Amino acid sequence: MLGDKVRVYRRSNSSVWQCATYIDGKEWRVSTKTDSLSLAKEFAEDWYFELKGKSRAGQLNKEKTFADAAKQFVQEYVPLTNGQRHPRYVKDHEARLDNHLLPYFGATGLSALTAGKVQEYRVMRL
Repeated sequence: MLGDKVRVYRRSNSSVWQCATYIDGKEWRVSTKTDSLSLAKEFAEDWYFELKGKSRAGQLNKEKTFADAAKQFVQEYVPLTNGQRHPRYVKDHEARLDNHLLPYFGATGLSALTAGKVQEYRVMRL
């Protein structure tokens, strides 16, 4: 689409279409949340032009997110503790990330994680 600037594709285990593009040295992907190819193409085109506009305005957030850091934490936690933590303890940390922290902070850029943002989360949890 758009002269090969946007790809629309469907994963083998999914009925919904995905779209991807490459802007400012980074690949961007998103689900179209539809199983209709024509609607997916419309979505992909709108999404691409929105990204291009944000890129030109300098509003694209290219930094690592909380979800990226959480994924890295899960990979490194067991080797870091060097077997000094019970496997259940490790699984409980992963569960807290998956069930509570990632839904709230997942897409947040690391530079936006401030004491105020954490306080908002605490208030929301009350």
